Amino acid sequence: MKEYEHPPVEELNLTKVMQALVDPCRQQIVHTLLEKRHIQLACCEFGLTVSKATASHHFEILLKAGLIQKKLEGTKSLISLREADVEARFPGLLKLIETEISAE
Repeated sequence: MKEYEHPPVEELNLTKVMQALVDPCRQQIVHTLLEKRHIQLACCEFGLTVSKATASHHFEILLKAGLIQKKLEGTKSLISLREADVEARFPGLLKLIETEISAE
């Protein structure tokens, strides 16, 4: 079974996090996760209007930035926000992101 690598909290980098959030598709993913806190979603549950390959690319960028975590459950990849980890490393950042995304 495939295991996903998640960067440790102490290695989360603000520049990578902010670069990951530049793209509107990735903003949509994070916004969806912020709306559905503490729920793991399958890739198909985000309502993205891009191809599977493009969606996978966006999830990979968010994963490498440390914003999301993925785990396999059967044939599905379940995605959740690393809320506690991001908050521990960058206090208040998710609240700011949530406010900015909601304002658009």
